[in-house]
Amino acid sequence: MMEKKFNLLSVLILGILLFGLCLVGCRASIEQEEKPEPKLILRYADNQPEGYPTTEAASYFAKLVEERTGGEILIRIYPNGELGSETSVVDQVRFGGIDMCRACMGTMAGVLPELDVLQLPFLYKDSDHMFRVLDGEIGDRFLESIREAELLGLSWYDAGARSFYTKEPVHTLEELAGLRIRVQESDAMHTMVKLLGAVPVQLDYHEVYSALQTGKIDGADNNIPSYVSAGHYEEATYFLLDEHSRLPEMQIISLKALEKVKEINESYPEVIRECARESALYERKLWKAQEEEARRLALERGCVVVTPSRGELEKFRAAVQPMYDTLPKELQDVIQKIGMS
Repeated sequence: MMEKKFNLLSVLILGILLFGLCLVGCRASIEQEEKPEPKLILRYADNQPEGYPTTEAASYFAKLVEERTGGEILIRIYPNGELGSETSVVDQVRFGGIDMCRACMGTMAGVLPELDVLQLPFLYKDSDHMFRVLDGEIGDRFLESIREAELLGLSWYDAGARSFYTKEPVHTLEELAGLRIRVQESDAMHTMVKLLGAVPVQLDYHEVYSALQTGKIDGADNNIPSYVSAGHYEEATYFLLDEHSRLPEMQIISLKALEKVKEINESYPEVIRECARESALYERKLWKAQEEEARRLALERGCVVVTPSRGELEKFRAAVQPMYDTLPKELQDVIQKIGMS
C-alpha cells in the first residue's frame, strides 16, 4: 500500500514538473513570437574598449534605435578596434563596408580638410561653449558637409580637452619654452608647439612613457583620463590645465546604410538622428564623470595640477594667432561666428 502511495506521489510530482516546464516553454515561445525578426542589422565600429564613454553611449544609441523602430533595426557594436583602425573604418563606412562609427576630428579632417578648423588651439572658451557651437547651426553644417564623401554626421561626442604635462613644474608660457614636448602625427600640433616656444618631438603614443622615463622628452599632452590611465603621471608629475585643444568627435553613418534604413520606413532616418543626438548627451555626461574621477585619482597619486590664470592663457592664445591668420577667409568667418556663440 505504501509503495502504491509513493508511486502515485512520484507521478503527481512528475506531472507538476512537466506542466511547469510546458508553461515556461509556451511563455518563451509566445515572447519569441512577439519579438519580430529585425529587418536590418547595422554594424557600428569604435576603437575604444567596452566601458569607455563612447562605447557605452554607442550601446545606449543602439538600444534607443531598437526600441523606437520596434525591433526592425538592430545596431551591433564592435569595440576595441575589432573592425580595423579608425582611418580604415572610416574608409569602409564611406564605401558601405561598415555602416556606422565614431571618429575623431583628426581622422575626419582627412576626409574633409575644412574640419581642421574645429581643432584649432584655444578655439573655445570651455566645454559648454564648444557644444553651443556644435549643437547649433555651425555644427549642423559640418555634419551635413561630409555628404560629399558619402557620409552623414549624426551627432557630436566629447573627447575632452588636451593639456600639457611635464617632468618639471610649468606655470607660464615662458617656462614651457625650450621643453621637448611629444606631439602626435599632426602638422597642426607640430606648428602649435613650435609657436608656443617648445620643441615638438614626434613619437608614437606607446613610446611616450619610456621617452619620459629616459629623458628623451620633457613632456607631452593629452586629456587627464588618458594621462592617468596610461600611467604617464608616474614620470610627468606636473599637469598644466591649459586645455589648449578641445576635441569633439563625430558619429557618422554611410549614406548607403541610410538608404537601407529609409527603405524600411521613411521616418526611420530621422529616428536614427534623434537617437544619435540623445546618445551624444549621454556620452558627454559619462565623459564629464570620467574626467572628474581621473582628476581625483591624479591628485590622490601626488600629481600637481596647475590652472593658469586667464591672463596667462591669453599669452598662449596670442602665441598661436598665426595659425588663425593663415586660414582662408571663409574659415576665418566661421571662427568669428564661433567666437560670438
